[in-house]
Amino acid sequence: MKVLVTGANGQLGYDVLKELASRGHEAVGTDIGEMDITDAQSVARAMEKILPQAVIHCAAWTAVDAAEDNAERVRLVNAKGTENIARECKKLGCKMMYISTDYVFCGQGEEPLNPDCTEFSPLNVYGKTKLEGELAVRENLSKFFIVRIAWVFGKNGGNFVKTMLKLGKTHAFLKVVNDQIGTPTYTCDLARLLVDMIETEKYGCYHATNGGGYISWYDFAVEIFRQAGYSTRVIPVSTAEYGLSKAARPYNGRLDKSKLAACGFTPLPDWRDALKRYLSEIKDLWGR
Repeated sequence: MKVLVTGANGQLGYDVLKELASRGHEAVGTDIGEMDITDAQSVARAMEKILPQAVIHCAAWTAVDAAEDNAERVRLVNAKGTENIARECKKLGCKMMYISTDYVFCGQGEEPLNPDCTEFSPLNVYGKTKLEGELAVRENLSKFFIVRIAWVFGKNGGNFVKTMLKLGKTHAFLKVVNDQIGTPTYTCDLARLLVDMIETEKYGCYHATNGGGYISWYDFAVEIFRQAGYSTRVIPVSTAEYGLSKAARPYNGRLDKSKLAACGFTPLPDWRDALKRYLSEIKDLWGR
């Protein structure tokens, strides 16, 4: 199968391309230099040349705080860009997978969020524009996957794990919020699942993070330092006490992933195991 992957230079796109190639698929990666998703004509030219049978749309504006000061540009990328991809997929008759986020929800309460829930109310520009992208996919296509993910970490790009490892080398202690709850997602594990899904016609909306239960960013930081062998002390603080983020964050990022197994997909392994494998993968970057 010929599969187009947008955002090929990002954390997830990088691993999706590797996973597709390892299974013998014809994987074609594009980024801003090859296809400008905000330009409908650029999308049409590129996709009509590639003629993919499926598209895994990873490209997005993901800088959450910076999005607050760049709403028009973020909407152009996350909403209009996704609409351009969806319309071309419809024209070519190919299936589409859209990578979305837990930020489409309001983040209140403590109950895990069902993938088929329709009560959204995102709190920030990033979440609002990603939801607009979801709606564009739904409005234009019948053959689609919407996969919401959270707390992503991978080799190719910046992420929370790399930030903690960098800061942990120079700080005796760090303050990390303990009232935002969710689950980390390792891009290698996620890429395997996404390719499993795109090989089927089990269309719909799914949630996909690693297993191992729901944790706070504080819990995640503690485990990162434990596995890395750092002595850095982590001090739990509330989001209000931390007070450095420009964009509002959802407190409840608990994504219900039970639909994966119900539809015959193998869920992602425990996040602690994923972290262990990830630290081994990037050991050349942090000196262990």
